[in-house]
Amino acid sequence: MQLRDKHIDRLATEEFDALIVGAGINGAVSAAALAAHGVRVGLIDTRDFAGFTSQHSSNLVWGGIKYMESYDFCLVNDLCTSRNKLMRAFPSTVKEIRFLITIAKDFRVRPLTIYAGTWLYWLFGRGKTPIPRLLSSAQIRRMEPLVNVSDSRGGVEYSDAYLQDNDTRFVFNFVRNAMDKGCVAANYVRSNSAQRKGNNWMCEAEDVLSGKKFSICARVLINAAGAFVDSFNDQCGVCTRHQHLFSKGVHLIVPQLSRNTRVLAFFADDGRLFFAIPMAHRTCIGTTDTVVENPVTKVTDEDREFILSNINARLNLAKPLGREDIIAERCGVRPLAIAKGEGDLMQLSRKHIVEVDKGARHISIFGGKLTDCLNVGNEVSKLVRDLGVPLRKLQARWYGEPDAQTARAYFARARQLGLDAITAKDTGESVSNRLWRRYSNHAMSMLDAIEQDATLAEPLLDGAGICRCEIAHLAASEMIATLEDFLRRRSKIELLVSRQALRSSRGLVEACEQFFGAAAQDKLEEYFAKEKK
Repeated sequence: MQLRDKHIDRLATEEFDALIVGAGINGAVSAAALAAHGVRVGLIDTRDFAGFTSQHSSNLVWGGIKYMESYDFCLVNDLCTSRNKLMRAFPSTVKEIRFLITIAKDFRVRPLTIYAGTWLYWLFGRGKTPIPRLLSSAQIRRMEPLVNVSDSRGGVEYSDAYLQDNDTRFVFNFVRNAMDKGCVAANYVRSNSAQRKGNNWMCEAEDVLSGKKFSICARVLINAAGAFVDSFNDQCGVCTRHQHLFSKGVHLIVPQLSRNTRVLAFFADDGRLFFAIPMAHRTCIGTTDTVVENPVTKVTDEDREFILSNINARLNLAKPLGREDIIAERCGVRPLAIAKGEGDLMQLSRKHIVEVDKGARHISIFGGKLTDCLNVGNEVSKLVRDLGVPLRKLQARWYGEPDAQTARAYFARARQLGLDAITAKDTGESVSNRLWRRYSNHAMSMLDAIEQDATLAEPLLDGAGICRCEIAHLAASEMIATLEDFLRRRSKIELLVSRQALRSSRGLVEACEQFFGAAAQDKLEEYFAKEKK
């Protein structure tokens, strides 16, 4: 917690060129882009980093194939371009994956039409992925016997991309990148109010954990509060032309359904695409699409029934999935940007809109999705420059994994330590690959630690995909304030390991002792006291 305390002290005493409120994907990429340009930037969030919408995605980095049906080809083109850029910049994290769509006999669109659409989609993607394939029901049965083709007239296979780790780890690495370049960031810091005083914004902030109140001074205020953009603008007295509507999406994490690294896609009973997505040695199934007025939502019995009934009807399972098979649940809202007074929810896309009030030096970011995040960072940087904040010329791109020379040095040393030969039981992935994907150049210090103590390369707990060497880095550098920060956002342990196994894990106790010291037992009890259905 020392790093967090230090950053809060700096937020209270330094003046910033830009203060970003909200540390989901939009705030994180804005911070990373601005910090790379030499902007003095502060970043705060009422919750943990990526602690709201950004922790509930499908883990897909896709070009928006569903928008083909509404003929939003410009958006699809832009998203495919953004997807390809992410795949090039983050080759260890953003991976190409095949999607297998099975089409029912009574579906409104014929397989050949969908096949033609996937070819157009492939062309929008500039041919950077393997070509689509039209499949018969017999071919689907041979490829994936798990799929129920009794009522199928065939299907289509095409490619998109997904996050091999998880959405919150991806977001946090932008925050970490921003901090490495000078950004002052802190989680669990709430903005109670913000107003213009002279040429600056004064944000009255509060440390949610300690109750400490302080002021943050910045020339430009950037509202990246995601689902809470509208309420924060009201708090600041800022009027905008756009607002948000909300659609609730729910996913259920269940035991691994297929050992193939492939997304199984169907059209659900409501006509929307419905997925079974690989997640290490588990499967993530969903999603729902429910209109809601409040961004704070929860999983209902109807959500569970919708997802379980859809997946059971479309797969040949030895035993239908029931509620007892649910390991974890993900529930969040999609903030959909609309012009005030307009918008049909079912026709809305996840396209982002950045609105600027030049006189007030205020920027609002509406909507958006992970795939389009780099464009948000670039757009916000240009707007901040237009508001009078000089940008330093970049010597290298502000995003992506370290250069090839750094990667070669890391993997050469990892091989010397024998880490290529140590693989995870759940996925077969080597320790060296996993550490690089999660921490890139920060993994070098973990190699130092393993060289001194080889037991640090051992797993923290079975099925979690975390080594003991990671804990010291997480404790020192990643502002873990609660056990959920670690289990749900810096890692995806909460999504992979049952609560019963977590409760009995000695490794989890060891991690808590490093994170929280004398307060370790209290933090454990606090976590398990929370109701987790």
